[in-house]
Amino acid sequence: MADAATRAEQQVARVRDDPAGRYALAREFYRQATGPRRRYGRAELSFLRWSLARGVLAPEASDPPGSAWWRAVNERLLRDKAEAHLLCAGGAGLPSAPSVECWADFIRAPSPRRWYRAHNASIVAGYLGHEDLAAAECQVERFMMNVALLRVLFTHAMLAEPRLALGRLAPLGPLMADPRHRNVQLFLDLGRSFPPEYPVAAPVEETVLDEHTLARMLDYGLIAPRLTELYEFSAASLDQPGLTALLDDGVPAYAWPHADRTIWYVGNTGRHLRAIARASGTRLLWEPSPARPGRRRSRR
Repeated sequence: MADAATRAEQQVARVRDDPAGRYALAREFYRQATGPRRRYGRAELSFLRWSLARGVLAPEASDPPGSAWWRAVNERLLRDKAEAHLLCAGGAGLPSAPSVECWADFIRAPSPRRWYRAHNASIVAGYLGHEDLAAAECQVERFMMNVALLRVLFTHAMLAEPRLALGRLAPLGPLMADPRHRNVQLFLDLGRSFPPEYPVAAPVEETVLDEHTLARMLDYGLIAPRLTELYEFSAASLDQPGLTALLDDGVPAYAWPHADRTIWYVGNTGRHLRAIARASGTRLLWEPSPARPGRRRSRR
């Protein structure tokens, strides 16, 4: 009989070119459980529905084709969960990766902290393992990849290290970040922030400035001032030291050249952004100068 890792790979291979099958496999991981584990899939499945609607998980041979990068990162998450489930059910073999061990820990004793550690271990492993695929995507798509990463790392920290994530607002962290509750979708649902199509036709500057006011308050007012500490916490928590290399002097840098870093200053002005930063005990990190793009148009 094949070991758990091989069987998990076979499960994922069967749905590789079937976006609906990917979703069904992700949903089944939670539905086949009894007890509290069933409630943990809310944010993950919501994000997956957004991915399906955009078409990024469509087969590469389809018209239009999906995204090789989004497909690969999604496969890593599906495979890790499937392998952990099989091992916990008595399957043969040892965990093929630390992220599989994290999922096995969650299955044996579900908790919000264990869910975040498992989920983010798989996601970060997918990011680090497929940066070459990310580099082939357009600029606005790579911007969205960076935002997706910093959001999920921040949400983990809201629950595990709320003072690091929220400063004076720390008491709100565990309540807002619990993956079993609807509140968490405010932080992890990129459908509220970015265009629904793939590939995105609009320039990245326009996409950023069109982002909902609340989402920009989150990204620029709360998360940006803490990115260095946030990535250091996540690298230690997930035992992924390579994660800190995805920042360029405090600016997101996954598949992102240094020459393009000024795009992260677009829209980083406004009283509402300064207010939320002050309320949490910090200040805006990426203060733009008049020479940087986005100052004239920052009206929200």
